[in-house]
Amino acid sequence: MSPPRYRGRFAPSPTGALHFGSLIAALASYCDARAQGGEWLLRIEDVDLTRRRAGAAEAIAATLTTYGFVWDGPVCKQSERGALYAQALDRLREQGRLFACACTRRELEATLPGPAGERVYPGTCRGRPVAGTEGRAWRVLVDDAPVAFSDRLQGRQQQRLDRDVGDFVVRRGDGLFAYQLAVVVDDALQGITDVVRGADLLASTPRQIWLQRQLGFATPTYLHHPIAIDGSGRKLSKETGAAQLPDDPLPALFRAWQFLGQSAPQRPPRSVAAFWRWAIAAWDSRSLPPVAMLPSDADVASQPFAR
Repeated sequence: MSPPRYRGRFAPSPTGALHFGSLIAALASYCDARAQGGEWLLRIEDVDLTRRRAGAAEAIAATLTTYGFVWDGPVCKQSERGALYAQALDRLREQGRLFACACTRRELEATLPGPAGERVYPGTCRGRPVAGTEGRAWRVLVDDAPVAFSDRLQGRQQQRLDRDVGDFVVRRGDGLFAYQLAVVVDDALQGITDVVRGADLLASTPRQIWLQRQLGFATPTYLHHPIAIDGSGRKLSKETGAAQLPDDPLPALFRAWQFLGQSAPQRPPRSVAAFWRWAIAAWDSRSLPPVAMLPSDADVASQPFAR
């Protein structure tokens, strides 16, 4: 049987307009997919309804179109896939992997952070009967087996979830499904073979691989590229006030291309369509900078490719 065809995806959250950090992730995943003759899907990760902004999903799609991105198939929205996440939750429950958690936010904030920088759940409610489940979070009972994988850029990675993360939430106390569960179900049911995304999600990957194994899903190949940071060392994001992408795509596309360490063209393309024809042919994932975070203005002051 021949291996599955490359299928990648870009999965922004509709919490605001796309910005330079978003463009880096979109460009890297798009070029990696198209350079290998693969498909590229667009998924709107709006599983957290409390953060969704009205009209943001439509604005994201419109910006991607303006910037020359073309996705395969219909746009997938997590807010429409709750029944699929519930089925996965039921499977974990049948395996005896779920337990209700009554810990308060204050109690959880008092726990110590682990090696990944996240607070490690101390197992307070594990094996302890919790009166009522209404308003309770649901956690998965992890084990001490190391979860290892080889990232195409960052190399070998390994975590012991019991020590580094603890039993993590798959359904929140407000009834919303957690990102870790939703992304695993989506990647599996959409047939994603390759995940190309920012290095800020590198520490989440062992949890997702662990869930894939419990649910009997295949594990995609991962590539975590550097993310852009601002002058204060914070990841560029909507929450940190990152500016939305400009209306003129070409200079921003060139800047994202250069940020990702890709080679300069001999003759700069003069249109968005020409840029994509050249970029897909010239893409080389081996040239990506291996560091996890880079200033958003690193080596782009002169912007030699811009018109």
